[in-house]
Amino acid sequence: MHRAFCWLLAAFLALAAPSAFAADLASLVRGLGAGSYAETERAIAGLAETGDPAVVPVLESLQAGDLHVRKADGAVVVAKRAGNGYALTDPLTGAALGEADRNAVEKIRINNALRRTISATLGALTLMSPDANTRRQAAEAVFKSRDANALDALNTALAKETDERVRRAMTQARASVLLAGDAPDADKIAAVAVLQERGDQDALALLNGAANSVSNGGNDAVKDAAKKAIASVEQRLALWGAAQNLWYGLSLGSVLLLAAIGLAVTFGVMGVINMAHGEMVMIGAYATFLVQEAFRQWAPGLFDFSILVALPVAFLVSGAVGVAIERSVIRWLYGRPLETLLATWGLSLALQQAVRSIFGPTNREVGAPSWMSGAFELGGLTITYGRLWIVVFAFLVFGALLVALRKTWFGLSIRAVTQNRSMANAMGIRTARVDALTFGLGSGIAGLAGVALSQIDNVSPNLGQGYIIDSFMVVVFGGVGNLWGTLVGALALGGVNKFLEPYAGAVLGKILVLIFIILFIQRRPRGLFALKGRAVEA
Repeated sequence: MHRAFCWLLAAFLALAAPSAFAADLASLVRGLGAGSYAETERAIAGLAETGDPAVVPVLESLQAGDLHVRKADGAVVVAKRAGNGYALTDPLTGAALGEADRNAVEKIRINNALRRTISATLGALTLMSPDANTRRQAAEAVFKSRDANALDALNTALAKETDERVRRAMTQARASVLLAGDAPDADKIAAVAVLQERGDQDALALLNGAANSVSNGGNDAVKDAAKKAIASVEQRLALWGAAQNLWYGLSLGSVLLLAAIGLAVTFGVMGVINMAHGEMVMIGAYATFLVQEAFRQWAPGLFDFSILVALPVAFLVSGAVGVAIERSVIRWLYGRPLETLLATWGLSLALQQAVRSIFGPTNREVGAPSWMSGAFELGGLTITYGRLWIVVFAFLVFGALLVALRKTWFGLSIRAVTQNRSMANAMGIRTARVDALTFGLGSGIAGLAGVALSQIDNVSPNLGQGYIIDSFMVVVFGGVGNLWGTLVGALALGGVNKFLEPYAGAVLGKILVLIFIILFIQRRPRGLFALKGRAVEA
């Protein structure tokens, strides 16, 4: 109660007489360099009682070992290395005070007791900060440090706190301090309940520590409460872990969907095993890099919109390259799958070498716009905005392609050629033109996949190679040329991969998936969703 009164009195005086407080702060800061540890501790206590946020950087500098005494006048300054000497700044205002030789200043030394006092004081000052986010971060820091010296400050801050999120963080911090200290058993049991409600890995570690400490002697009630809480938290974490793996699987599945959906279109319509499909993804990623470089140079203030401009650019560039490949190479190899495979493999090597010659072999930086940066918590899940937008984008591309194939003349022509090429040709559909445009469409969609992958993977000449095999597995597993099969196959393989990785590892997990697909194709050679039509029957 006395401490709370001191805080309120300090806040009132700070508003009533700021100039007097500035003078008091300066004298208190000067007292930090008085000499003895006891005098330094008294100065720290005096700074804490002011409640002034300007005290925080001073104590942080003292804690970091940057606070020095200038020998000429006894002033306390922040001294940091600059050449052969020190650059001096005022600890309260941050104003530059020039430079000084190393012999002109003397470091203010602190011991372990002072370090604990500084930590507790910093926690108290930030717990009373007017900014709610700062208070919450301070509470999290106390939760991790479990510093008993911060308990009084926590109790004072809790009595005044009105923000529900901050109050919850402070309550959890208080529980961690009580459970790690010598609090009464009733308080420890209440702390166990608070940590059980938090239910994350940090809470589990504290509960395990409490259970182990009381097992060597102590109240059985605390031990039993800790064990029950541990079982509950472990069960909850297992469920959230499964949900997190499900999200990772959905995220990987959306990437595979983007990479495979264009391949499904070209493979289904033309029967071409396009080993250069991964290079279309790579071209889309490098198109994104060039668009961002243009924005960095000519319109840096609009950088957040660069990814939106990169989408149509990558689609058009990759699509144009795809049409050029179909017209110049693939059109002469229809009906000869082995020659097509070898030709497109050679094209993939040529495209990789061309990119190496133009951009170099090293990775290129592709930045993320602000609205794709960061993450948020959803229960026990951690979801990054970048991955979330890629999942949304993948389903938007899938939906747009479905509409295009079902509601447009071009889509009708593709479906006609897919089901019966000879009949479509007899009905006046220019199958050669459909082939070229379809190959361009598939390549353009691969370019869109490159835009998405540039946000989560390294942009290099080998970018597409990491996804081409998985893309073929998705297409074969789902059913050649069937978009719904591609969707189901991508999500299924993505989910299985992520659920196997924690137990079998990434490499063995992929091997197990490949073995499963081989066995599955033995039973269903046309995949999950086989196309219908005379050409397919033939």
